Amino acid sequence: MSAFDAFPLGQPAFVTNILDRAAHLRRDDEKLFAMEQKSSSRAYVVYRDSLVVKRESDKVRALLSIDEALKCGANPGTIFLGLRDGAAIFGMGLAQAAAEKLLGREDYTVTELRGMAMQGAIPPDELSAIAMAKSMVSWHQRHGYCANCGTRTAMKEGGWKRDCPACKAEHFPRTDPVVIMLVASGEKCLLGRQKQFPPGMYSCLAGFVEAAETIEDAVRREIFEESGIRCTDVQYYMTQPWPYPSSLMIGCSARAVSEDIVVDRMELEDARWFSREEAALMLKRTHPDGLAGPHPFAIAHHLLGRWVHDKS
Repeated sequence: MSAFDAFPLGQPAFVTNILDRAAHLRRDDEKLFAMEQKSSSRAYVVYRDSLVVKRESDKVRALLSIDEALKCGANPGTIFLGLRDGAAIFGMGLAQAAAEKLLGREDYTVTELRGMAMQGAIPPDELSAIAMAKSMVSWHQRHGYCANCGTRTAMKEGGWKRDCPACKAEHFPRTDPVVIMLVASGEKCLLGRQKQFPPGMYSCLAGFVEAAETIEDAVRREIFEESGIRCTDVQYYMTQPWPYPSSLMIGCSARAVSEDIVVDRMELEDARWFSREEAALMLKRTHPDGLAGPHPFAIAHHLLGRWVHDKS
């Protein structure tokens, strides 16, 4: 199965959740500890933007037994992600020193998650659970101290909360909303590129939703700020969890009411209009100028693909 087959239109990475989150178990420390000891329990081990995987012949396996995870040096503080077919699934972090010890080993390796997902090396139905593990591990690593008084906090409720023993403040994981949008004007759509994109790649414009801002206002504001284009008729399409470190991509479409582009060079390297025919070639990687659209892994590909196939 190719990566393009793995993410058919309307199904980007990280959206298929196979876990029962079983939130009712998060406060039962005794039961969670007992589940960690079961041979059926498994864990995803995360290191920054990478994942520890076990090599098995010409494939890799991301879901490790608890013993395998600990032998790789995973931190013993586990995050309860949920249940799969009755078996507990946990998320675990890995320190830099432990990650370095895995370098050069033939049985385990630390591999960048995005690359593996884009290549189809990990089954798509596992990616949502992996995204959960990555987001949660990152949150714990970044929020070890109370934002209210500075005291070291303690992990609670299976990793879904941190408590401050001094001021009694409770801290919960956050998700940052991001709007990503396909703006069209008749038979043309607006795409942009950032300087860190691969050569020739263009994608949908995107930006964070600000405080006290609606999704619709965020779409209109971000499009205008980055490209100078005014738009209207904002419509919701779908969302995609994006664990970099923990965002929710809110896919939308909009209709442009102006066409003169003024690029914000602080945000974009370029922005331009593309015909429907050009966009179709870019998605298939057959554009004569070597231009390409976003990978099926990302919601941007599905926003663009939906527009390309919508002739109405």
